[in-house]
Amino acid sequence: METQNVTLALSRRVLRQIKTIAARRRTSVSRLLTEQLEAIIAQEHGYARARTRHLAALKRAPDLGSRGRLRVRREALHER
Repeated sequence: METQNVTLALSRRVLRQIKTIAARRRTSVSRLLTEQLEAIIAQEHGYARARTRHLAALKRAPDLGSRGRLRVRREALHER
């Protein structure tokens, strides 16, 4: 896989802490950040796939007798 360098501006405190975490995990800051960014991408793709599946399931859902029409007004449902 081809890589590209990125410049990142972090506070000294954050950089110090992330270096400590990377050292504790016996990895580099670069690898640690790459893994976290890959996890974010996977989460986003997972959400998009789940949303697509859910919307498709809603389109296939059986009619429960309403034929897509509401027979009661919203105000009646929320009367106090």
